Amino acid sequence: MLRRILLVKTSSLGDVVHNLPVVSDIVRVFPEVEVDWLVERGFSAIPRLHPGVQRVHTCQLRGWRRRLFRRQTWDEIGALRESLGDAPYDAVIDSQGLLKSAVVGRLAQGVRHGLDWRSSREPLRWLYDQVHAVPWGRHAVVRNRELAAKALGYALPPTLDYGIRAPAFPPAPEDDDSPVDAERPWLGVGERHGWLPTGPFAVLLHATSADTKLWPEHQWKKLIAQLIGEGLGVVLPWGSPTEAERAKSIAAGIRAAVVPPRLGLRTLAGLLGQAEFCVGVDTGLTHFAAALGRPTVGVYVATNPEATGVLAPGNGVNVGGIGSPPSLVDVLNALKRVR
Repeated sequence: MLRRILLVKTSSLGDVVHNLPVVSDIVRVFPEVEVDWLVERGFSAIPRLHPGVQRVHTCQLRGWRRRLFRRQTWDEIGALRESLGDAPYDAVIDSQGLLKSAVVGRLAQGVRHGLDWRSSREPLRWLYDQVHAVPWGRHAVVRNRELAAKALGYALPPTLDYGIRAPAFPPAPEDDDSPVDAERPWLGVGERHGWLPTGPFAVLLHATSADTKLWPEHQWKKLIAQLIGEGLGVVLPWGSPTEAERAKSIAAGIRAAVVPPRLGLRTLAGLLGQAEFCVGVDTGLTHFAAALGRPTVGVYVATNPEATGVLAPGNGVNVGGIGSPPSLVDVLNALKRVR
């Protein structure tokens, strides 16, 4: 009888979101099982939103690699090993399929499951107890679900469920994970989020890690003008200084376009949950919005949406593709399908 399962999906944001349906599948098939998750600390807010996740263990693989020979690093690794070793797991399922996830997954006790060499980007068979074939070419969400189903021996449930709901926004003080304004640390939660539009608004997720995935700024400006004409406000979140400058450039001269302060992931989830809809490029936040049940349009410029596009039947639509950026009309027509 299965009692405890550990899921290993450490990063990145979109990949972590894509693994959420695995939790929903497992607790549907095995209602009494305890599901834990091992994830990069910076993304830990995502699995914590799923009621089926009991414990979230965090690592800092990127930081550990940079300071491998420091005592603090090995103390942190030891602490993770101790927290994972409270009791053996019946199964440790690594759906990341990378050397880093396979190695950190070995800190836990239990039967380790992973992808076979034909199904993963790295030959990791020697790090797992059991491997499973999951064909390439399928969406990342489907691959994650199929791996877990094969590892635990159940038939894949017919419906897709990310299992998360947006928290309240503005958040309660104890739930606000956004950085405090260093220049005005005395501000309360309500004051820190006083920029929130008073009427209905859309969230535009304009930023991504690769410049080739960006939708041109002039297209965003045209879209904003269309939305303002419909009586909507617009919020342009960001995560880095470069993204903040891009948001400000897009919003320049447009009173109804708001560039908020930097938001933590849990707080951002609350904001997304309040939006009428979201439009976003190929970035993890776009998948996050769709997983939260918001009507979402994915804008694809340099990647294939069939493999990594928004997968949320009923509330997600993708437009564009490799070398085929969508027009404004394409995006507006897609919005009509999800709103």
